[in-house]
Amino acid sequence: MTTVAITLCTFRRPGVADTLRSIFSLELPKGVDLRVIVADNDTAESGRAAVEGAAADAPCPVTYLHAPAGNISIARNAGLDHAGDADWVAFLDDDEVADPEWLARLLNCAAETGSDAVFGPSIAEYDPGAPDWMRNGSYHSNIPASNAGDVITGHTCNALVRWKGKAWRDIRFDLERGRSGGEDTAYFFWLHRAGARFALCPEAVVREVVEPQRLSLRWLAKRKFRCGQSFSASATGRSSKLRLAAAASAKASACALGAAANLLSAERRNYWLLRGLLHAGVVAGCFNIRQTNIYGLGDAG
Repeated sequence: MTTVAITLCTFRRPGVADTLRSIFSLELPKGVDLRVIVADNDTAESGRAAVEGAAADAPCPVTYLHAPAGNISIARNAGLDHAGDADWVAFLDDDEVADPEWLARLLNCAAETGSDAVFGPSIAEYDPGAPDWMRNGSYHSNIPASNAGDVITGHTCNALVRWKGKAWRDIRFDLERGRSGGEDTAYFFWLHRAGARFALCPEAVVREVVEPQRLSLRWLAKRKFRCGQSFSASATGRSSKLRLAAAASAKASACALGAAANLLSAERRNYWLLRGLLHAGVVAGCFNIRQTNIYGLGDAG
């Protein structure tokens, strides 16, 4: 029997019930035993009713944890603390719905590649009012990628990690990043440095309906800059950070030229602008410029 603990954090999102129902509808391979851990990061236990209501007819055990407050790393660590001796730990977000084959495909990819962690895509689903440039660029999707041919980090929106008996079982999410974001990027950097081997599984899909308050260039700009700050954790040591900052500065400058050359095309201009902000965020992260707090403000993630 292979045991998988699916962990997800929630913060004032009643839609977590839809996430849970998608988990209960997974098409599991034979011999897979599933359990679900939901960590509520809200002081008021606002997610309890939705979680317990959805879990009433669940085909697998569901554990609700109260893990306050306003710091996502606290909730993520609570989930890991309760994973116990599971063979694998899987991660989802509370605004996502998993395809029926999601977990089976992650497990199959791990078996075929011998990897210790596998990452899949989170695909954005837009309402009809979303701008064409945003929809065409699918900017709210989270597509994991390799870095110079090597997968060195990932995100908790769609991930599977080998757990039982592994040295990285003692690694936890950084509390200092728990209000600003990027805690998952740093976490997987640490696992990679601890010897974990990563792979990508494009077929293991989860889907996220984009909330109206996120349908703006301003929101995406903040997100891209923050993602760049998070990626700076890939560099360790002063010289490594300086090299990364120099490379990112050059890329940011090139992107600024690209945006200026395409001022009349919203699609091309915003592409270069957002790409440039990502690289600018890397520079800021390398020089330890403080990230803006987002968790606990009602629109985390």
